[in-house]
Amino acid sequence: MSYLPTRIAAAAAAGTVLLAGCGSTSSSPATNTGTNTSAATGKKTVTVLAAASLTEAFKKIADEVMKQHPDLDIKISFGASSTLATQLNNGVDADIIALADEKSKTTITPSLIEGKPTQLFATNRLEIATPSGNPAHVTGLASLSSSSIDTVLCAKQVPCGRAAQTVLTKANVNPHVISYETDVKATLAKVKTGDADAAIVYQTDVSSAGSAVTGVVIPEDQNTVTKLPIVQLTDTEGAKEFYQAVTSSEGQDVLKSLGFGAA
Repeated sequence: MSYLPTRIAAAAAAGTVLLAGCGSTSSSPATNTGTNTSAATGKKTVTVLAAASLTEAFKKIADEVMKQHPDLDIKISFGASSTLATQLNNGVDADIIALADEKSKTTITPSLIEGKPTQLFATNRLEIATPSGNPAHVTGLASLSSSSIDTVLCAKQVPCGRAAQTVLTKANVNPHVISYETDVKATLAKVKTGDADAAIVYQTDVSSAGSAVTGVVIPEDQNTVTKLPIVQLTDTEGAKEFYQAVTSSEGQDVLKSLGFGAA
């Protein structure tokens, strides 16, 4: 069964953002909503917890799934993977959880995901983001050690923060950090607004920001690769549809168009 037609993969490649019909897509913590049928619309709710770095990709995929299945209402809560794992451990109902790295999955109570359909569905790498035009003339990781370069990083307990520490250690760089942010989107925002000279984020986030930022590539020998897992937590039809849409070849095309690598 095809979940994401070729036209959607093409639209994603062109950078078209399809938001219509997506439910909750904020980065605020999810509430105990779970899978249910809305009395107002009669639609079946599919609750998805997803890493902030998946914002653009999952909005596109959710939009197409709802077009093909108008009886579904997909509600996505984006945030730091560490926060999402904690929410799940604390009893938040969800049908799907997708995280930014494998370590985040290990923090979920094993009984909650044991025997559930699970797959590594994408990879990501890091890149330095600077304000548009790179006014501080950042040339690479070594530049970040200068006291004149204000750098922001993701909090150390979230995937992009862990990955940043890995590349900085590998490059033997001690950056001048002015703040640690809650997730990758909050980290990128500091650069977009000009409140920081540089940030280490995912290359997919630099790509999605377009002309609002200028990226500085981190060489492969200094970089690191994160692998993203997705878990289907419930056996509802809506959960199956979304899980299969993400892991299908068409879903992979959407992810690839936004800069993600194959798992």
